[in-house]
Amino acid sequence: MSVVFEYLAHYPIFYAFLLVGIGMAFGRIKVKGISLGAAAVLFLAIAIAAWGKACGVEAVLPPVVGTLGLVLFTFAIGNNSGPSFFSNVRKSLGPMAALIGVYIVVAIVALLVGNNVFHMSAAQIAGTFAGATTNTPALAAAGEASGDPAAATVGYSISYLFGVLGMLVAAIAALGHSASDTDKPEQVTHMNLRVDREDLPRLGDLLKLMNNPVEVSRIRRGEQGPIWVATANDVIEKGDLLTALGTEKQLKEFMALVGHKSSHSLRANRKFLDFRRITVSEPKIAGKTIAELDAVLFERFGAICARLRRGDVDMLAAPDLMVEMGDRIRVVGPTAKMKEISHYFGDSSKGLTDINPVTLGVGMALGVLLGECKILLPGGVSFSMGAAAGALIVGLVFGRIGRIGKQVTALPNTTNAVISELGLLLFLAQAGTNAGMQIAAAFTTGEWVGILLLGIILTTVEAAALYFVMRYGFHMGGTKLSGLLAGAQTQPAVLAFANGRTNSDPRVALGYALVYPLAMIGKILVGAVLGSL
Repeated sequence: MSVVFEYLAHYPIFYAFLLVGIGMAFGRIKVKGISLGAAAVLFLAIAIAAWGKACGVEAVLPPVVGTLGLVLFTFAIGNNSGPSFFSNVRKSLGPMAALIGVYIVVAIVALLVGNNVFHMSAAQIAGTFAGATTNTPALAAAGEASGDPAAATVGYSISYLFGVLGMLVAAIAALGHSASDTDKPEQVTHMNLRVDREDLPRLGDLLKLMNNPVEVSRIRRGEQGPIWVATANDVIEKGDLLTALGTEKQLKEFMALVGHKSSHSLRANRKFLDFRRITVSEPKIAGKTIAELDAVLFERFGAICARLRRGDVDMLAAPDLMVEMGDRIRVVGPTAKMKEISHYFGDSSKGLTDINPVTLGVGMALGVLLGECKILLPGGVSFSMGAAAGALIVGLVFGRIGRIGKQVTALPNTTNAVISELGLLLFLAQAGTNAGMQIAAAFTTGEWVGILLLGIILTTVEAAALYFVMRYGFHMGGTKLSGLLAGAQTQPAVLAFANGRTNSDPRVALGYALVYPLAMIGKILVGAVLGSL
């Protein structure tokens, strides 16, 4: 076997992708609906490297493979989460501040127990924290800050499994109370309305009377008149027919303002107006808000945006929503101009896959540079946040900005998903081979017992604190809480489990997106600080 391991060590590219391919084949095997996913690549790499060392061969991937993978992963995650992250910071400061508080508590417990009870090194403590919170970028930050990435990876590997299982138990507990949830969101739908008012109000004035305005896409004067695209300046007359978009609750509130529900469908008559879902593949559109886009569409084509689909999520075309490459927008406009409108958007599958090499290259380079900057702590202690955190922060900013001049800075949702998965797999392959060289020593010396126990303690403290603070402090429903727990743990396996148990209830995704970017940044920074102490 030594010949095989020498071959793997000599051809690192072959070795890396062999680990990715075989590891993911195992990672997709499900046991009672749960699979290891990308973590299987890590465990396979550990096993192969440890086996190679037993045969006298150091079958280790070069560190640059792991660094490249990690920077790709964190930049793509940040770029994809930028708009929602900064929006959530404004809307949910309480839960997000509580999340950071929980991480600080877990870090303090890690230091006290790791140092005083198990006498572990800074690298082992930081790596165990990363594994207990199942965060691979935190592992990279811990290894980089401590100068001993192999020891950090050993701690991560031993504590990782309970990090997943412990948070799954917390998610099960949260979903056990989901029957009493009061925050179930309503589906976005449409309603045809007949105007009963006789005071000739402007449509925009009526919408301002509502707490959450609906979207009115079409107006028809009488039952036989022409249909046109609605605007805020349109004066509503008695007998007009309207098509409104929103939730059932919002639509009922709007109906009470204007009149009653009508059986006449304006969507069925496509003689004057048509609607079509169009893919954004034209770079000049990406980075614009819906309000900016609507102004151009109405002036040029007499059309408006009604809905937007990003990934697998449908949403109302809110005025402040920023458009990204690959978004699929439902446009309502004159039937005769639909071909021109499609051409304006691009309407090509290229919009779903454009990697935008200028943004990707410059963004990752800036992220690496930011990660190298020294941060001073009280007492003269300094540390660098590392390439992972730097790339994540730049990715978040680029995703939020959307464009700088003519340059689009937000990558398509699908592109970010592909880049992040590839980057994560490469990092796990390299980190696993590095850890495999030391894990045998951890088991022969008995160090694994302390690492495992510390990992169990940290995961339990994190899960219990988040559960009680979010449920009883912020009165969060069980379904949304299960998603928040997955996001706080940055753990796709927990998210997949919660989605499976709730039939992909949108509250799960909402809870996950609420904290995921902040959780990623928080754990990377904590891992870096722990590793530098």
